[in-house]
Amino acid sequence: MAHLYRIIIVDPGKQPLFLLLVGLMLAFLTVRINTRLIRAGARFKLPHFKQGDVHVHHVIFGIVAMVAAGVFSFATQPVAPWRDIFAFSFGAGTALVLDEFALVLHVEDVYWAERGRKSIDAVILVFAFGALLLLGSAPLGLSDKGLAGISVGPLWVLSALILANFILVGITLVKGKIWQGMAGIFIPLVAWVGALRLARPDSPWARRYAPGSPKMREAQARAAVWSERKRRLWDLVGGAPTRHAGQRR
Repeated sequence: MAHLYRIIIVDPGKQPLFLLLVGLMLAFLTVRINTRLIRAGARFKLPHFKQGDVHVHHVIFGIVAMVAAGVFSFATQPVAPWRDIFAFSFGAGTALVLDEFALVLHVEDVYWAERGRKSIDAVILVFAFGALLLLGSAPLGLSDKGLAGISVGPLWVLSALILANFILVGITLVKGKIWQGMAGIFIPLVAWVGALRLARPDSPWARRYAPGSPKMREAQARAAVWSERKRRLWDLVGGAPTRHAGQRR
């Protein structure tokens, strides 16, 4: 296992990125477990800082960790082990910030509200983006051989393919398919499929569908199935939302 880790992670110089992702996921899981314990009124939980109307959210600690790790990395150009320590710290700080992404976006404590699910979306998207980079995927499928590792001939052909993929990624995102759009940055085929399929009913693209039309009904049916699956998974990962956004800690 150690030999495989060296070949896949260490030798290509990907250990800082790997440790960043480890720090991100460990911090996210730790803070989610802790906030769920606080919500449940458990006796065993990490302390939180609250006095009167002042509540120091963990996003503050995340910002401090990210700024410190970033500044020291740029200022000192560290080598191992400090480079790895800073990468881990930056990942952990990123998790603390993104776990409260919805609060920053809405400027309101929506941690346990339905709108608070955006925080989980943000963490998973960033983790998936980093994991694709770790696995060796290149944006738009580019490599030294061209698009998706296939020789495409003249430069203008490659440029046209890149432009086409950018357009398809944009269409996929406008159709409300954030996950497919992000994946399409690395895997062009995903963006092409996402651009061709129906849009989500609440997306800007869906305004082209007439109310009650077959396309709109099918889009709503597909969205309902996906939303239910996502709800169950997000409940498992981050805890079920409550009707009262202020009922947090």
